[in-house]
Order: sequence, then structure tokens, then C-alpha cells
Amino acid sequence: MKQFLLFFFCVLNSLSSFSGGIKGVIKAEDGSVLPFASIYIKQTESGAATDLKGYYEINLSAGRYELVYKFLGYQSATRVIEVADEFVEVNVSLKQEVILLSQVTVKAAKEDPAYTIMRKAIAKANYHMQQLDSYSAHVYIKGKGKLKDYPWLAKKMLEKEGITKDRLFITESVSEIKYTRPNKFEEKVIAVYTQGANRSASPNSYIFGSFYRPEIAETVSPLSPKAFSYYKFEYLGTFKDGKYDVSKIKVIPRSKGDNIFEGMISIVENWWSIHSLDLTATKLGIHFQVKQIYNPIEDKAWLPVSQQAVVGGKIFGFEFEGAYIATVKGYKIKLNRALPIEMDIVDEKLEKEEAKKIKKQFSEKNQQLKQRLENGKEITNKELKQLAKAYEKTEQEKQKEPDVISESKYSVDSMAYKKDSTFWADMRPVPLDKEEVRGYKKTDSISEVQRKRDEGDTLKSKKKHKGFQVPDILTGNTYSLGKTSGFEIHTPWGGYNTVEGANAIYRLSYYKRWVKRDTVNKEKRPETRRLEISPFFRYAFAREKFSGYLRVDYRTRTSLLRVSGGRYIQQFNNNEPIHPFVNTFTTLFQGQNWMKIYERDFVDLTFRQTFKDKFTFTTGWSLARRHELFNNNDYSFTDKSKDRFTPNTPVNSELPSTGFADNTALIGRIGFEGRPWQKFRIRNGMKYRADRSSPVLSIDYRKGFSGGFGSDVDYDLVEVGVRDGIRFGIRGTLDLNLKAGKFFNSKSMYFMDYKHFMGNQTPLITTDPAGSFRLLDYYKYSTSDQYFSGNVHYHFRKFLVSRIPKARLLGVTESFFVNYLATPSSGNYTELGYGINGILRFFRLEFATSFQNGNYVGNGFRLGISSNLSVRFSDN
Repeated sequence: MKQFLLFFFCVLNSLSSFSGGIKGVIKAEDGSVLPFASIYIKQTESGAATDLKGYYEINLSAGRYELVYKFLGYQSATRVIEVADEFVEVNVSLKQEVILLSQVTVKAAKEDPAYTIMRKAIAKANYHMQQLDSYSAHVYIKGKGKLKDYPWLAKKMLEKEGITKDRLFITESVSEIKYTRPNKFEEKVIAVYTQGANRSASPNSYIFGSFYRPEIAETVSPLSPKAFSYYKFEYLGTFKDGKYDVSKIKVIPRSKGDNIFEGMISIVENWWSIHSLDLTATKLGIHFQVKQIYNPIEDKAWLPVSQQAVVGGKIFGFEFEGAYIATVKGYKIKLNRALPIEMDIVDEKLEKEEAKKIKKQFSEKNQQLKQRLENGKEITNKELKQLAKAYEKTEQEKQKEPDVISESKYSVDSMAYKKDSTFWADMRPVPLDKEEVRGYKKTDSISEVQRKRDEGDTLKSKKKHKGFQVPDILTGNTYSLGKTSGFEIHTPWGGYNTVEGANAIYRLSYYKRWVKRDTVNKEKRPETRRLEISPFFRYAFAREKFSGYLRVDYRTRTSLLRVSGGRYIQQFNNNEPIHPFVNTFTTLFQGQNWMKIYERDFVDLTFRQTFKDKFTFTTGWSLARRHELFNNNDYSFTDKSKDRFTPNTPVNSELPSTGFADNTALIGRIGFEGRPWQKFRIRNGMKYRADRSSPVLSIDYRKGFSGGFGSDVDYDLVEVGVRDGIRFGIRGTLDLNLKAGKFFNSKSMYFMDYKHFMGNQTPLITTDPAGSFRLLDYYKYSTSDQYFSGNVHYHFRKFLVSRIPKARLLGVTESFFVNYLATPSSGNYTELGYGINGILRFFRLEFATSFQNGNYVGNGFRLGISSNLSVRFSDN
């Protein structure tokens, strides 16, 4: 959550100790104090802010300074102050903004003047992102928050940890930041003052926000090229800030909900840059308010100098509030000389005749857009968008890694947590208020108690143990065997089915890591290798039989080698269409034993290698002796379970019986997967795939070998597939998963060798919503011939229920899906369904109807995890 709270802060600040300075109180004309008002010092290019009582205190060396005082909704004020060896008191009274009439003429279309202003600002947003080759700065951030309320069941546990409703949590940090065009951001935390073990001084290592980008923390910016689809704008007037004319624009969501802003943004006319903003947003039921004030740095670029965020919400009975403030100092900027500083933008929609004249005039002279800009000529907003986009693309292609869309580096100085109180007293733009001082004292006392516990100075700590203890057998635990190795006892789990009755599963793991760092280029990502050895144990009570296997994994960043062998049970569809926990529920409470399993004595070998982070080669080899299993238990909580339980042999349309004699199978597989247009984000040297930036194309070949090692199988299967996720702006997102395959040889096969599909017959669904069926029988249409399956899932932002604003604010969204299967026996099997996502934030409810060759088959409700959450279900 903290990562989202601070995504608005893209710069950090550091100060030096001084003997004198300026202090005072900033008030409105009516005498009311102005909390978090901004003070900008031109000579140091640094910012400060007032506290809740409007008080400020700035350390400065002796000299002459020009200070600019600002507060949203008020006229700025400038003071020139001489500072000597002692503090100078400067109290300032700010007047409310004088809003002038629109300076933009409304044409016949009577369009609100806000739209022409925003079109120009949006057209120039990309320009502002490319305007600077680099900049560096320092920033001071202070965050504080309270837990206002919590469920009574959690009271004892929270109070045990020193968390009460009146306790104030505070975090302060001072950092150095550096930005390098086009997308590299570096942050080094040089000082942190925080409580307990919380070392998350800043989330900027993950998210560096800019309102000039189309999205900021997955929330659509008012300056996004798609902004007019998400927002309406209303012109509130123009005011003067020194020599600059500033237009105030109201930002109105077209439909309220998560990831949409609402509030006010002010735009500097002719510069078409942000002057200030006051916006609110919601995410997962948490409300945010963001305030930023910008200043012209060296009169060349407008950058944020003061930023404030307020957050609050209530989740599962926990109500909280927090506030963060950041002040900037010491901007050092380097302009991109390839771009002009000044240009005139003509709005094509409003100033049609002038735009046509410009196009005609310059097309006749065959003058390029870039030359026109360099000469300070007029340009339309559409032409500027095209030029900026083309320029960004060209610059991106020049990079060493053109597929990287953002790069960030985060580090913490080794002395960051060791700064004393004197350092912080000199560093803070504003001294701590009484509540903050009490908060730190409370934190320090709790930290001291915790330190004594850790050192064994309290009675409770004497009971603390290290190493193996008998209860760990049931609860699980992890044990360090050095800096790079360890041992883990996994928490036991199990389930119930009609073949094994109750079963218990136990797993142990030993792991070892090797890290090789580049001694020449220390910033280069270290090479890491990991070895994990895991034995699995399983006991079936109805069969009174142990089974198990040993798995050995050897991983590098780009490869995986896995060897496993032993005796274990497996579903006929090894993709596990029904989770064992779900099968336990349906067997005991509904008398339906959907899961069908067999036993195998096996040795498996899998190797996977990734090339250039886009292409993956996989091969797998398996030698197995396979045994049929039968029901051994008919217990259920329902009275009629004995009549409803089915044999442990799946029913299939292509086979009269799926039962089989013991057999041996030698099977090989090779597969290739490509993401040809994949984009990436780099964080601290780690490369991560950017979601929905490329389709995934795949081809897979599986072969059953006859004769080798006594193998009884002989078949060949080729499958091709495509997966993709496509965004349609405000309307929604589309996910699709298409597969087609054919057995070119099926001379000798057993039912587990057939092509199976991800069906479902239970009220609960645990499989991928865009890769599975809702009502399909698990094995009825499994085939040894050719097939095609398609899953299309469309996620609406606003459809039926989600048209209600309150529902959207609660995170409710809707989806529609179509699933299709064609095999020789399935006919044209089709499912149509509708789902509501985000119920209690985590669940989805779906209704699906199935058809075969256009004829109605059945329907049903399904409950699962919300489709915007990713959960992996497996008992391995």
C-alpha cells in the first residue's frame, strides 16, 4: 500500500546545517493559518512547507534571498530577505486568487475553453517528458499516519505490538535523485528516521510518477492522450502568478471509480505545463488526495517543488489515515538541445481556419515540422503530438535496450539509519509538532523494549527459541544454514478422495544459492544460481500406503533444470482441472467425486531456457510405469453418497472404457514460446515484463516412443497457440487464449495420453478465467484426434451493475466471456457467461450457459477469485 501512497513523489531532498535562516507563519487574509503552504527559495532552487499551524522554519546561510510563498487557491507572494547569523521572522498574509474572465474566445461551437487549453497541454505532455536530458535534486519526505479504528478481535494482538488508536507513526527520509532521459530514474536514500523494523523509507524504487505520462500508478492522468475518454473539463478562469498567466481547470470523471482522478489542475498558458494540481483518486477502496506545486527552474522548465498526499480508508474493519509531504532542494537541470524552448500551438479543433492556413503554407514550402519548431513557427496540437511521438520512438531505438520502457535504481546508504537528532533538527524544513514528538517517543520506547527482547533481557525473550523444535513438525519452519543455504519444513496439508480416503502430504526442502558479482561493473546485476532439493511424502489412509518422490531444481535467471522421480498419484489431466481441496469439499458435502487419478512410478526430466527475455525453449522427458487405481472409500457427510459416487474411470465419448492395464510410457516433448514485441521495466538491475505488451505465440510437439525401455505408447501431437491481453482504453480489456492441435499418429495411446481440456463441474472455480471452461465435463470430450479451443474474456469497466458509481468505487467490475471447443465428439460446444468481479474486493460470481451445436445444454453459477487477482492453486 505504501508504494501507492508515495507514487506521486518523484524527487527527494537533502539539506545542510546553517546557523541562521527565516521563520514565520503563513496566513490567509481572514487570519486563518494555511497548512502545508509552499515556500520556494529561488537562489537555492529549494522548497519548504508550513506545518499544520502554518508555521515554517528554513535554515539558510547569510545572504540575500528571494522567497515565493504559494498556497492552492491563493495569490503567490514574493519577499526579498537579508539573512544574517540569526533567524529572521517573516509572517506572510496571502490573498485569494483573483479569477479573471476567460482569455480564450468561445467559437460558434460554444465549446468550454478548458478543452482547447487541455488539448494543447496534452499535445505538449510528451514534449515536457523529453525536454530535459537530465536533472538531479534532493528531497525531504515526511509521512505520518494513524490507525483510527480496528475490529475488537484484533485489539489484543495489536496492543501487544504497541499499536493503539492514538499512536502516531512517522517516517522521514532524505534522498538524492537523478533522472536521465528517456526513462532512467535513480534514487539513493542518505538518511532515514523510521520506527521499528519498517525500512520502507520510500517506494520510489518501484514507482516514479509523472502526470505528464499517460498513467501514474495505473491511474489515468488528465494529460493522457486518452484523457478526453475518461474526463470532462470545465474552465474556472485565469489568474496571474507573477508574470505568468495560469488557467484553472476542473477535472470531472466521465464515470467515477478506481484509477480515475477528480479535482483541479492549473496550466501555465503558452508554456502549457502544469502549474499546480489538487486531485483525488480511489484504489481498492482507499482514498487519496494529491497536491503539487510547480515552479519554473532557471525559467526553463516547470518542476514540482512541494508535494502533499493525504490517504484514508477502511478495509475489513481497519480504518486508517495518513499524510505525506515532500519538499525539494537543489534542482540541477540539463536541457535537451534537440528540442526548442519556445513554440506556438494552434488548436486544430477550435482554430480550424488558422490550422489549415499553417498546414497549407508550410506544405507548399515543403518545410519539415522539426525545422518549423527550430525557427519558432506555429504548429498545430496534432502535429506536435505526431512529432513528439516520432521523436520519442527514434530516441528509444537509439538506446542499448530499446524494449525497456522504464529503468529505476534504488539504494540506501549504509549510514542512512544512523543519523542523530542533531542531523534531523538541521535537516527538517519544519520542526516536529508536539504530536509528532510524542509519536517518536512512543516509537523509541517500544523499539527499546523490542531490542531487549531480542537481546534476551526480558523474561519473555528467554522463552524464545532458535533451531528445530518439535511443534515445527506440524506448523512448519525455516532454518538458516548459513548466508546462502537453508532448510525448510513445509506446513503439512492433505485432502480426501474416494481412492485414498483421507491423505496427508508432507514436504521438506534444502536450498543453496550461489551469487557471483561483477568486480569491474559493480552496478551490473549479479549472476545467481539456486539449487533446491525437495522430498515429498504422501500417505493414503484407505489404501494404507505410502508414496512419494524426490525433486531437484537447479535454476539460473534464464534457465531451469528439474529432475524428479518416485511413486506418486496424478490426475488424468496433469494440468489439474480440479483442485484437491475443492474435490474434498464436493466429495464430503455433495457426494460427488469429480477428481480421477492414477498412480505412476516415474523419472521426469525438464529443461527450460529463455533467450533475450522474449523466447523460451522447453523440453521434457518422462519414463513412467502407470497403474490404474480404484475406489477404496465411500464415506461422505451426505446420506445418498454411495449411489452418487462414480468409479475412478473417467467417461469419454471416444472410448467405451477408459480403464487400462499397467503400462510403460516413454514420452518426449519440445516446445517454443515467443513474445516478439515484449516490453520491459528494469528495477535495480532486474528486468520485468510489462503487462499486455506482446502476444504470446507457442508451438508444442509431444511424442510417445514405442519400444524404448519397454514403452507401450506410440503417438505424435502438434499444438499451436496464441495468448494475448488487449486494452481498449476506458472501455475495458480483452484476454484471449486460442489453441489448435492434431494427433498425426495415434497408434498406441492410453487415456492419460489424450488431449484434455480445463473443464469444471463444481460451484467453485480455481483455474485461469481466460483459459478454462465453466460447465464442460472434465473428460467427456478429451480426444486423440484434432481439436480447437478458444477462450475469450472481456472485462468491462462500466456495463450494468458497474454503471452505479457506488459499485465502481467499491471496486466492482463486470465481464463477459465466450468459451468454445471443437473435437470430433463435442460438436460446437459453446459457453456464454457473465461475471461480477470485485465482490468484497477478492471474489467473482459468474453465470454461464452452455450449448452444443446451438442446442441448450445447461447452466450454472460459479464462484472464484476476482479475475484481476492472480492465484496459483496446486498441491505440489
